[in-house]
Amino acid sequence: MSMSRILKQTTNLTGLSVAEKPLKQLKILYTRTLKVLQEMPEDAAYRKHTQALTQTRLNVVTETTDPVKAEGLIKQGQIEEVILQAERELSLAQKMVEWKPWQPLAGEAPANQWKWPI
Repeated sequence: MSMSRILKQTTNLTGLSVAEKPLKQLKILYTRTLKVLQEMPEDAAYRKHTQALTQTRLNVVTETTDPVKAEGLIKQGQIEEVILQAERELSLAQKMVEWKPWQPLAGEAPANQWKWPI
C-alpha cells in the first residue's frame, strides 16, 4: 500500500470517494477512450485533440506508481476528479461516434449560424 493511499482518507468533495486503485482505473479508461477514438476519421478535430490529451495522460499514469505525482503532472485536481473526467470523456467519445459530427450538414445552416456576437 502506497504512503499516499494511507494518508488519504477522503477527497473532501461531496459524493466523490477515494479511489482504491486510481492509476489502474485511469489506464483502463484512457485505453478504452483511445480505442473508441480509432473509430473516427483521422482528420476529425475531436479525435485529434482528444487523442493527444488522452495519450499524454496515459503516458503519465503508466510512467508513475504514485497517484499524488500523477495528480501533479496532470494538473486537473485530485486523482479522483481526473477519473471522473476520464469517465465523462469516454462517454462523450462513444456519443461522438454515434453522432458523427464530422459528416457534412444535412442541409444549409441558417444565416448567421456561426456569427458571434449576434
